[in-house]
Amino acid sequence: MSTLTLETELIVNQVTVSDEKLIVDLVDGRSLSIPLTWYPRLMHASPQERQNWQILGDGYAIEWIDIDEHIGVEGLLAGRRSGESQHSFERWLATRSASTS
Repeated sequence: MSTLTLETELIVNQVTVSDEKLIVDLVDGRSLSIPLTWYPRLMHASPQERQNWQILGDGYAIEWIDIDEHIGVEGLLAGRRSGESQHSFERWLATRSASTS
């Protein structure tokens, strides 16, 4: 089993969220493109909520405060999907639906 060894620091420069993809541009020039289906909270967020992101710390993660989503850049690079359980996501979705009714 091998482990991920990083040769450069992963620092977020820009984030773009469309209806289908999360695109993260890093300061070293790389861009990561991830299917939005990997992050159900982002997928169910409004366009305004998707655009309300901020970079955490020294650029190691991205936060969407409106939907309580935090995604680490190292996890993106390693191909990790959301680790949220289906039960937790359904509870969050129900709470959202109740607050918009």
